[in-house]
Amino acid sequence: MSRSLKAHLLLVFVTLIWGTNFVIIKNALADISPLLFNALRMGLAAVLLSAAFYKELLRIDMRSLGAGFLVGIFLCLGNGFQTVGLKYTSPSKSAFLTGVSIVLVPVFLALFWKRRINRWSAMGVASAFLGLYLLTVPSTPGTGLGLAGMNRGDLLTLGAAVVFAFHIILVGHATQRHSWKQIAILQVAVTATFMAIASPLGEHVSVVWSARVFWGIAITGCLSLAFAFAVQAWAQQFTPPTHTALIFSLEPVFAWATSFVFLGERLGMRAGMGALCVLGGVLIAEQKGSSESLGVSADHAAVPAEGARELNQSVPQP
Repeated sequence: MSRSLKAHLLLVFVTLIWGTNFVIIKNALADISPLLFNALRMGLAAVLLSAAFYKELLRIDMRSLGAGFLVGIFLCLGNGFQTVGLKYTSPSKSAFLTGVSIVLVPVFLALFWKRRINRWSAMGVASAFLGLYLLTVPSTPGTGLGLAGMNRGDLLTLGAAVVFAFHIILVGHATQRHSWKQIAILQVAVTATFMAIASPLGEHVSVVWSARVFWGIAITGCLSLAFAFAVQAWAQQFTPPTHTALIFSLEPVFAWATSFVFLGERLGMRAGMGALCVLGGVLIAEQKGSSESLGVSADHAAVPAEGARELNQSVPQP
């Protein structure tokens, strides 16, 4: 098996892990408060990444510390909004909404970094926002646009998508100037620290040490953060950024499939059409938009290769 094929298969596996995480986290949140859950799983990931890249700890200077701190703040806010939001919305909706962060990247680059947004990116953004409306706003006759019908979980997850878009951009900038291993360790450690501080201040701390809580912390901390990031960093040396973006766009699909199998979740016709519009918008923006505009892709198309989807990316990822 060639290294390229192995890299593609490993990225699909990593995306599958991220997609199934939404259901795992949703189940765990029945027995543990969201910020405490994030603090524990991020703390575990920080320990594992520090052990794996311990030599990088000795090379951290003030500039890399500052960059890691800034990226960590955005990772902390994004995960906080996303995890709290997941208490009130479904796993598949959370995954599709979080995926909107990818199409927001060129918008924010245009607004705040004066980068040109091309027609394909604009089409992707329009498709994604149409999908957002169909996915999150219920069809209620006589209520105008129906925005009042959106639930708290959807709004919090949309907030997470906005924060994750900035996080993707900042990770791209940071990893161009500093070791990605240092940024990975620092941002996860910062997130774990602030989650631990915020938990007793911002929520009613509660936990029942059930099997789903232990498995939730172990799987998301070990697999979706530490393991997935290390595999991703290796695999994307041999995978074009456009291929990577296409693979990562499967994350909400995996999330919906897992939620359908284990939770019996059904999106319905309207929400299903919205999900397709979001997915289509992500694909258009990443496949057509990033390839047409080299000025933008030089800064953000390679960001997933530096782990922005979960340490993202994330993406965008829980």
